[in-house]
Amino acid sequence: MERTRQVAFFCVGRAVMFGWLAIACIMFSFSFSPVIAFKAGAVLALAMSAILLFKAFASARQNPRHTEVWLYLDDKTRPMNDQARAVFRNTMREVYGRYARGVFIMSCVFFATSVAFIGLGFETSLPQIATVAAAG
Repeated sequence: MERTRQVAFFCVGRAVMFGWLAIACIMFSFSFSPVIAFKAGAVLALAMSAILLFKAFASARQNPRHTEVWLYLDDKTRPMNDQARAVFRNTMREVYGRYARGVFIMSCVFFATSVAFIGLGFETSLPQIATVAAAG
């Protein structure tokens, strides 16, 4: 089952990486205000952690044949009997849980960073943009 664990870490890790890419793009779009950027990153990371926790709990009911990990395993390492499937589900739950914990910790770091920026006196609101109609 060690091969299954490695493949599961690869598959889930790749999905988490793409999630972090999206979060980084959104944080970069708020780069004019570090407080808002880190708050947005924290909220989105918290949402990703919740999704990973849901996936961890849902893996107990999921058929191993309907997972991406199944596609990457060769015929020798695929779980065939009920006991192997139970071990597979526990492995998937552990992998999702480990990534959810890591993402949650990063969410807490982002929240703490936004609080630190507030303590340093950075603006916490969006800048006001003058419209063309008001200037005319």
